[in-house]
Amino acid sequence: MPMQPWFPDAKLGIFIHYGIYAVDGVPESWAFYTGEVPHDRYMRQLDGFTASRYDPRAWADLFARAGARYAVLTARHHDGVALWDTAHGDLNVAHRTPAGRDLVAPYVDALRERGLKVGLYYSHSDWNHPDYASVLHPDPPPHNDVNGNPLVAPQDGVEDPVAWARYLAYRDGQVGELVERFRPDLLWFDGEWERDEEQWRMRELARRILAGNPETVLNARMLSHGDYATPEQGLPVRTPDGPWELCLTINDSWGYQPADDHHKSVGMLVRYFAETIGMGGNLLLDVGPREDGTVPEAQAERLTGLGDWIARHADAVYGTAAGLPPGHHYGPSTLSADGRTLFLVCFDVPREHVAVRGLRTPVKRVSVLGTGAELGHVVVGGLHEVPGMTWIDAPGPGDIDPYATVLALELDGELDLYRGVGRT
Repeated sequence: MPMQPWFPDAKLGIFIHYGIYAVDGVPESWAFYTGEVPHDRYMRQLDGFTASRYDPRAWADLFARAGARYAVLTARHHDGVALWDTAHGDLNVAHRTPAGRDLVAPYVDALRERGLKVGLYYSHSDWNHPDYASVLHPDPPPHNDVNGNPLVAPQDGVEDPVAWARYLAYRDGQVGELVERFRPDLLWFDGEWERDEEQWRMRELARRILAGNPETVLNARMLSHGDYATPEQGLPVRTPDGPWELCLTINDSWGYQPADDHHKSVGMLVRYFAETIGMGGNLLLDVGPREDGTVPEAQAERLTGLGDWIARHADAVYGTAAGLPPGHHYGPSTLSADGRTLFLVCFDVPREHVAVRGLRTPVKRVSVLGTGAELGHVVVGGLHEVPGMTWIDAPGPGDIDPYATVLALELDGELDLYRGVGRT
């Protein structure tokens, strides 16, 4: 299926890591996987998960305020604790926690009421399922000895294909429920590194999902059946092939960890966002709600700060594509859908001029996005096929954005760039 057009146009999504790990504020399911927290202590968090102030409409309002067009909720992490009332297994918040109800359905309804696309995260792996540690990865990844962990692989080395078939039936049943009940616009899978594609039966799973909802977007952790790449926690230096999305935490943690106050500033988030969309990707920015369902104030403040910047520069965000390749402008840029308006992002205060190299298309007008101030510009130099440098007057102090100033270059035709090496 071709990529759904809403995805590359969305630009910003919100990732929500919400689960029982918020009760003690531990590193999600990894806490018992690595032995940081004993398994029985980790599972006792079930008794403290109340979702007592869970208000998905407030979430949706906050996400829309941030400028997001979609969100992705951890419907089931590696610990196997489902946030919905599943008929496949009894490890879910509706039956095993004081929350006592399905948390996915109201999330789906709230997002759709706000016009946001619905994403659900689901881990292929389940470190609590009795049938999960039943087969070995035939070619384990060098960075992770999955075959050496008793939560993942049989420690006697003897595989049990019947148990593995039961596990896949359980996984397929849960994914089928998510598709049938909630018809998500996006399914964000994880945990794929613990088995190979054939063991996961990815082809069959993808077919089952798309038979139930042909418009569902799948991330790359469906391996060869994914629709887009998912770099994590760091901007790629080279643009990934095809659609892509950077998932990024606001502090250093995915879920709620009260001791982690290493939050990125609004300016940093604006930079991550502008760099990402300038390379043609989306930013999936993560929040970790407390166990009661409230988003920490420090994270909410940063979402609204980013949203304020996006609102001032919406023309340079939505309905745009990747801008200039590296070397033409010292900063990211985006290009309007018709190819006739180029948006230059300037993180630092411009001094005297902003310069653009290799621009063949004449510039009709330059203005500061958000204030409308018009700036002078001139082309200097050039020889034969090599165009001159476009010099744009620096905006005045009253037109400088506190995080990133955006200049709109209205072109006399579609963008045409010189990419040669000059006279040799």
